[in-house]
Amino acid sequence: MKTTGLRATVRRGFDRAERGLDRLFGADWNPLAQLGPLGWLLFWIVAASGIYLFIFFDTGVTAAYASIEWLTVDHWWHAGLTRSLHRYASDLMVLVMFVHMIREWSFDRYRGKRWFSWITGIPVIWFVYLSGITGYWLVWDKLAQYVATTSTELLDTLGIFGEPIARNFLAPELLSSRFFTLMVFLHIAIPLLLLLLMWVHIQRITDARTSPPRGLTAITLGALVVGSYAIPATSQGAADLATVPQSVGIDWFLLSLFPVIESVPSGVVWAGVAIFTLVLIGMPWMPPRREGGAAEVFLDHCNGCARCVADCPYAAITLVPRTDGLPFTHQVEVNPARCVACGICMGACPSSSPFRRSGDLVTGIDLPDYPLAELRADVIAAAQDLEGKGRVLTLACGHGAAAAPGKGRVVMPCVAMAPPSLIDFIISRGLADGVAVAGCSERDCFNRYGFAWTEARFARERDPFLRRRVPLERVRTIWAGTSERRRLADELGTFAQELAAMPEFENVRPLDEDEETEMKAAAVKRRAGS
Repeated sequence: MKTTGLRATVRRGFDRAERGLDRLFGADWNPLAQLGPLGWLLFWIVAASGIYLFIFFDTGVTAAYASIEWLTVDHWWHAGLTRSLHRYASDLMVLVMFVHMIREWSFDRYRGKRWFSWITGIPVIWFVYLSGITGYWLVWDKLAQYVATTSTELLDTLGIFGEPIARNFLAPELLSSRFFTLMVFLHIAIPLLLLLLMWVHIQRITDARTSPPRGLTAITLGALVVGSYAIPATSQGAADLATVPQSVGIDWFLLSLFPVIESVPSGVVWAGVAIFTLVLIGMPWMPPRREGGAAEVFLDHCNGCARCVADCPYAAITLVPRTDGLPFTHQVEVNPARCVACGICMGACPSSSPFRRSGDLVTGIDLPDYPLAELRADVIAAAQDLEGKGRVLTLACGHGAAAAPGKGRVVMPCVAMAPPSLIDFIISRGLADGVAVAGCSERDCFNRYGFAWTEARFARERDPFLRRRVPLERVRTIWAGTSERRRLADELGTFAQELAAMPEFENVRPLDEDEETEMKAAAVKRRAGS
């Protein structure tokens, strides 16, 4: 899929940065490909450290600051460490959240049928900020006083409270200990609501990852602990309502808006927040994404085996009771509101076999805009572009380095759309000496499981298996992001040379007359389309 402009530039930037991190961490531990799971990990670190800190915390106008100082100074080696861990994990969670959002935008994974995860992620942003702001109030140092005063003055401009909240901070005698009890309640209630929102956020994703790999978890936690010991979080002097703080240090991750709140009229601030939120909400439809039609089920070829249910990345396919009277207990049903037309279900269906004649080439589940019959015809036509020894036919992902049409190349929504029997068909019919499956980056498949399912099928670990009669040395998988076209070309060239040095494949059965006719018709159609 070709993208241009700012989105394409940002996407290439991410792709290049991730390639560098691949060398450092490996594809499986790449932090930029694990932003969602890292966000969950950081939430639990913040929650666990917050519960531990609550053991030492005393509510009250004077007790709050004193208890924070006691745990920070006298018990720095455990409670003080926990305070710093709580602070830095919160900051990192904000950073991870925004990088995750920008990355999903740049990879165009927020529009069309994926709108749900984007929209439900928007309130997560504000609840993360509310959690952080209420946490700063509890310290009750000069920064907390500044945050409390600025926040309440802004809230009072809404005119929804019976009495001005900011009045509580005009003099020491006006602030009671009940205020801190309320803040503790909010600081517990808001994260609980945040957890609920995070759970809703992943509901349309099959087997959503909520924890990063153990190695990356250890690295993240270790880095936070080292940072907490090296630069411990400290208070900025006890709050004094009799004076106005003249200078405070700002946490630019959680409190970056406060200098803006002080500098512009409150109406502008609220308008900016509303516009920012509305723009985020409207982005999935600016413009709407063009997607193919949802997968269709053909019950005559469906026995309810549920392989497509297990392989669908978006929970778009479910098993339901049989309706056509055939001797099977279940059939599959597609939810069009969730199907992104990736075609992975078609590649998972055991009835997807290109060896059948084109007129009868119907599978249990198929894409209306790119059915298996058309994919087979495109493969046969693409084979006509190949000549000489070392012929490589490339099955390409529309979101990776091979997305651009090329000689001997068939571009699909996802390489896992191609059933393993298609590889068998290409090699056994002599259409090519070898097949290269060129998907998007290994670290983060555009359709989540295209990489994993393809590798597992070829390794004969997941149905449908690649038949054992297919020599694995004639099949090459290349996982390359959009900025890795040179590596893709090099690997395809190397593969072609390896194939040219091999003896001819002995078990080739040439195309029969009907297949030859189909091949010629497909070649004419391909030339007309190009």
